[in-house]
Amino acid sequence: MKDKLLTEAFKAMENAYAPYSNYHVGSSILTKDGVITHGANIENASYGASNCGERSAIFATYSKGYRKEDIEGIAIVTDGDILAGPCGICRQVLSELLNLDTPIYLSNKKEEKTTNIQELMPMMFGRKDLDDRL
Repeated sequence: MKDKLLTEAFKAMENAYAPYSNYHVGSSILTKDGVITHGANIENASYGASNCGERSAIFATYSKGYRKEDIEGIAIVTDGDILAGPCGICRQVLSELLNLDTPIYLSNKKEEKTTNIQELMPMMFGRKDLDDRL
């Protein structure tokens, strides 16, 4: 699964639109029924309107009707010189939309790391923090 997802994420990275940072990110998600969904970072001159590759992929997966229990794994790749994890906003999104132990595969073609959202974001803020207010 890991090798296939990383290969698909590097393919997705080819669709990145990054004229400002020139930093390309690709992501792929595999669901339990074998569907692979892709995402790439898409920048905008109004930087806040940009979207990261992993959020593009997870939002596309949810838009197809899948939910966290349907997701087998996610790969996130960059063309950077150092291995990079998801940014803070992406970690927050993934903490709600992935199971805590869903494998997250990171790569920049030079190195790879397997992790999960619980390792990337200890003490995450989520629904449990709002339950008494709902």
